[in-house]
Amino acid sequence: MSEVPQPPVLEMREVTVAAMRDATLTVLEAVNWTVQPGEFQVIGGQQHSGKSDLLMLAAGLMNPVEGSCRVFGQETRSFGEAQLAERLRVGFVLQGGRLFNRMTLRENVMLPLQYHKNLTAEAAAAAVEALLADMELTAFADMTPSNLAAVWRQRAALARALALQPEVLLLDNPLSGQGARHRQWQLQFLDRLWRGHELFGGRPMTLVVTTDDLRPWQHSQRQFALLHEKRLVSLGQWTEIENTSHPTVKELMAELVEATK
Repeated sequence: MSEVPQPPVLEMREVTVAAMRDATLTVLEAVNWTVQPGEFQVIGGQQHSGKSDLLMLAAGLMNPVEGSCRVFGQETRSFGEAQLAERLRVGFVLQGGRLFNRMTLRENVMLPLQYHKNLTAEAAAAAVEALLADMELTAFADMTPSNLAAVWRQRAALARALALQPEVLLLDNPLSGQGARHRQWQLQFLDRLWRGHELFGGRPMTLVVTTDDLRPWQHSQRQFALLHEKRLVSLGQWTEIENTSHPTVKELMAELVEATK
């Protein structure tokens, strides 16, 4: 027997997206977008193109101005306490991390388990120990975010998003400000999540990342899209990106311009 197709984990139809900082400002229009289970999608866009706003909407943290947004089949406009379990199937990491400065790194990572799973501090600390170790954060676990470099704060925010073992992970420009070592670590770790990380029982995770530089995300099995002039434009796979003449895509590929002699 053939396998029954799985429904999309995320589906937007004719969606209008407002800026999260100004609800009167439209940043995207007529968005038709589907994310299937197990996909790794990369959304490219220049600064202020609406990347963060799109992910906020996809995470169920904002409502569309118009249109329909469904997460695991649930309309996000109706998200409330009864739909909390569906919302928690999606992990979200904003650019910069947004950690709580009065808490240690370990306490930040433990927080979702204490708040949503009602675990004691001792139980939550034990639950995140292996995650902290795998993400090279154990040595910084008792430090507060203000005493950590931005790259470690970003990594801690990723650990916090993974504490509840989501099925879908949304990451807003995760390579921004990362040096070569940390950028390579991020790329390898996210690939492990997508393929099935042992800390999560080997279950493949669906990933969506935004970026202002497409080059590090080159991979034959990833799907690419572009935010351009308030539209989400499907680009297809990497081979199609390499052959495109779209000027914004070329800018996001950071093509070198030959200096005039």
